[in-house]
Amino acid sequence: MTEPIFEARRILRTRVDATSYGDACDRIQTWAETGRSCYVVAANVHVVMTAYWDAQYQHILEDAALVTSDGMPLVMGLRLLGLSDQSRVYGPDLMLAWCDRAAQLGLPIYLYGGTDPMLEKMAVYLRSQFPGLPIAGTYAPPFRSLSPEEEAADIARINQSEARVVFVGLGCPKQEQWMHRHQGQVQAAMIGVGAAFSFFSGDVSQAPRWMMRLGLEWLYRFGQEPRRLWQRYLINNPVFVLLFGAQVIKYRLWGARSRGSGFKV
Repeated sequence: MTEPIFEARRILRTRVDATSYGDACDRIQTWAETGRSCYVVAANVHVVMTAYWDAQYQHILEDAALVTSDGMPLVMGLRLLGLSDQSRVYGPDLMLAWCDRAAQLGLPIYLYGGTDPMLEKMAVYLRSQFPGLPIAGTYAPPFRSLSPEEEAADIARINQSEARVVFVGLGCPKQEQWMHRHQGQVQAAMIGVGAAFSFFSGDVSQAPRWMMRLGLEWLYRFGQEPRRLWQRYLINNPVFVLLFGAQVIKYRLWGARSRGSGFKV
């Protein structure tokens, strides 16, 4: 059966899909119930800029079943490119939205990434928020490159759990690389949720909602982890503004020719 075509735009070189929490969960439910092996990317400026500089990572994003507008700059970008009703589909909130539906439907999830203490705290939090949520298993891989034998064991462990959705919290770009590498092997839909593991375990605090609405979440996170995030926010963000500004100017000047896909810069 041919899947329906959904509207999308390119922001720089990355396809970002028009979607919502309800629509994304509907798609994930279809994949989970049919046993499709695929993956979802929650894209922000860091993801888009990583793809801009890295052609191999760009290919990984192209193969995703769904690319959501995780960051407010991408939401505003989609609106500027003609999708005026687009709202944010933030990875951590998508995880919560899916866990709510999974608890109602009895579809088991799996948590892959983080550390053992993080996973224990996150499982307690999710079960308290969504009574009856079936968590089929959890695993925290070592913080190093895995051997083919170790990766095969991880995949076997996930498949034996019979989870229908796997949340992957390895951070960008590692989690997208992992999902792409194991598409067709993991018998479930995979969703890369990055910092959600740190947030829901209580290891890192989330920005206030008012800062999220204003697109200032990056400033809050930078204040928490300046050494780790300085390059991402102080170099990537200004370059993104310049490149995307040029794209919007081209779109405004030649919108009739670019409508439906945006321009590549």
